[in-house]
Amino acid sequence: VPAYFNDSQRNATKDAGKIAGLEVLRIINEPTAASLAYGLDKKKDEKIAVYDLGGGTFDISVLEIGDGVFEVKATNGDTHLGGDDWDNILVDWIVNEFKKDSGIDLSKQPDAIQRIKEEAEKAKIALSSSQEYEINLPFITADATGPKHIQKKLTRSKLEQLTDALFQRTVPPVKACLSDAKLAEKDINELVLVGGMTRMPKVIETARTLIGKEPHKGVNPDEVVAIGAAIQGGVLKGDVKDVLLLDVTPLTLAIETAGGVATPMIPRNTTIPTRKSQI
Repeated sequence: VPAYFNDSQRNATKDAGKIAGLEVLRIINEPTAASLAYGLDKKKDEKIAVYDLGGGTFDISVLEIGDGVFEVKATNGDTHLGGDDWDNILVDWIVNEFKKDSGIDLSKQPDAIQRIKEEAEKAKIALSSSQEYEINLPFITADATGPKHIQKKLTRSKLEQLTDALFQRTVPPVKACLSDAKLAEKDINELVLVGGMTRMPKVIETARTLIGKEPHKGVNPDEVVAIGAAIQGGVLKGDVKDVLLLDVTPLTLAIETAGGVATPMIPRNTTIPTRKSQI
């Protein structure tokens, strides 16, 4: 799961696993899983930052790894920031441009919006490897004068300009995570990118600027979490030896006390498992 998922989101993931017929042994945080896949064969001590931007969530975790021990120092994120937000901004832009050109508002036409959404995602993916993309949606709608088509050029720089605020939203969690881990950018040895969105050049540039390191090229951003989860499964079953994973709770855990007050018991970024009692 995304590292910044709360308790109800984690339980919903467990329930989904059960419904799918799986026995859920443990929930593992995505950046932690990625670090397992990255660091399994590393012998020297390293501090790594895992920058994970996927379809719907953003996570940043800082870990210390060495001699089979993977210790999460801090984690932060935004559970409502991901590739879908880039798609939605593009959809709005295409709809507004079409309205300017033709006077027709497509936002109330679900079929048209679905086609535009698919094309927006294609454009976003294409612009990660090329500078320009031709948006082409024939017969998107019709009026009294006949059928209407969308044909529009979109450049990478225009996409980056439209979505600049989304890139900026990754900045505060990264700074907070480094601060919680009591580390500066210069202390980080490796930057590991996870999630399909980290193929976008501007995302790579943003991560590089924030962490001050060139991203590690040896991991596949789409597969690395699944590989790490498989390693953790091996650890739980006893098939993988000499690996110790020390994760943290991403959010402060509190209980309701007299007068409806939420009393914090376990601060965020506490290594788990842990126990706390108070009278």
